[in-house]
Amino acid sequence: MHKRITTAISTGLLAISMTGGMAMAQQPAAQPNAPMAVPTPDYSDAQLERFVNASEKVAMISQEYTPKLQASNDEATKKKVFQEADQKMVKAVHDEGMTVDQFNGINQSLQQDPNLVKRIQKIAE
Repeated sequence: MHKRITTAISTGLLAISMTGGMAMAQQPAAQPNAPMAVPTPDYSDAQLERFVNASEKVAMISQEYTPKLQASNDEATKKKVFQEADQKMVKAVHDEGMTVDQFNGINQSLQQDPNLVKRIQKIAE
């Protein structure tokens, strides 16, 4: 099955304005008021650098395709444009030496780990 790129967090952290992408669902916390204390994997600087590079490419593709999606008048055209953009995003991630699962995993970890956010921001500078 074809996997889609998750872009919401990574592109926001890189301060690149974009819309689109698929948001990953978060598992609900056991207690509503309990802080989320989920350990995140220890990513190497090389992995995070590949993630930053892939995120920048994914954001550029999203910026290119967002107006095309908004200009589409019918669902068939929107679906075709979305699939084309998604294929390019997947290729961009693969070109950086990552799988879609790795990219989405780091992206999801960013939602839970403020220290990882700081590391990514430092690399993105």
